[in-house]
Amino acid sequence: MKIVLATGIYPPVIGGPATYTKALAEKLANSGHEITVVTYGEVEKAEKWNIESVSRSIPIIRWWWYSQKLREVAADADIVYAFSSISCGVPLILSGLKKPKRVLRLGGDFLWERYTDFGGKKSLRMFYESSFVAGKWMMTRLLNRFDHIVFSTEFQQSIYKKSYSRLPENSVIENALSFQNSKFLIQNSNSPHTPFRLLFMGRTVQFKNILSLIDAVAQIPDCFLTIVGEGPQDDMLRKKVEHLGLHTRVQFSVSVSGTEKRDMFASHDLLVLPSYTDISPNTALEARAAGLPVLLTKETGLSSTLLKGMTLAELQRPADIVSAITHARESYAAMRSSLKGALEERSWTAVSEQHEALFASL
Repeated sequence: MKIVLATGIYPPVIGGPATYTKALAEKLANSGHEITVVTYGEVEKAEKWNIESVSRSIPIIRWWWYSQKLREVAADADIVYAFSSISCGVPLILSGLKKPKRVLRLGGDFLWERYTDFGGKKSLRMFYESSFVAGKWMMTRLLNRFDHIVFSTEFQQSIYKKSYSRLPENSVIENALSFQNSKFLIQNSNSPHTPFRLLFMGRTVQFKNILSLIDAVAQIPDCFLTIVGEGPQDDMLRKKVEHLGLHTRVQFSVSVSGTEKRDMFASHDLLVLPSYTDISPNTALEARAAGLPVLLTKETGLSSTLLKGMTLAELQRPADIVSAITHARESYAAMRSSLKGALEERSWTAVSEQHEALFASL
């Protein structure tokens, strides 16, 4: 098959869609499929598949540039697989392509994320249970222009089935869970560092609730927090840290990968992800596989199988986070021990095979 993967970001940019697209492209190419990746911005070069980039310099206009690139490379494709409803889905519709089947992968929610950008604090579920959802009519029309929707979790699929009428055919393909680096932390002591070392890793966006995490750290004197990631809240977070006088207990780091990420996991005691909702947090899976205890919001879409060894808690308010971190410290040895239990690996080969079967059926 000729398959075009349409993504908003791609390495060296760090983020879930970037990692996912590259890993899937490699597996599909190894299986003999003709693969082209279309993305925004500068990209890494590849040997086994073609990569086409589009400038991200001018908002809105870049959608047109992207659509023309799709017309150029995907006119005779069998499948165009879009990794974003807006930044990739809109250009796909504008392209007017007739032959390829259109498939959309949803691991996030555009409307809810924009709502949180403007200060909204409802979880994804509560947002869609509201009497009015701004932009829903637009999203309904967009979703129905696709032949198939792939959800990363049954959690989001169930919300959409209740909220959107006449959805296209849809299915769930969960993320990969790799254990290639799983042994180096398991052997560490069950005793945490002093001070207790907390880690946040992800995009610095509103729905990640990082401001509340910083407020919580201010109330726990013997805690140290590292914030790894970049995004629109960078300046706000730094100003918050300075305002609270936490510059000696909160440090910032740019996004990391590979060995640097493994080292970051190894040097901390607890990954804390206090998002209003975290649909399918890859970082939590990576930390869990590496043996780092994870404190995760209850509003998550990870299946019970993937949640083994993680601790779920109410984490919306600073007081909730303080309580959850305090409990984690008190039961730290038990948290470490729980990581030693068997957890089934979900390889990228399995993820790729599910996609191949879906694409073939279309």
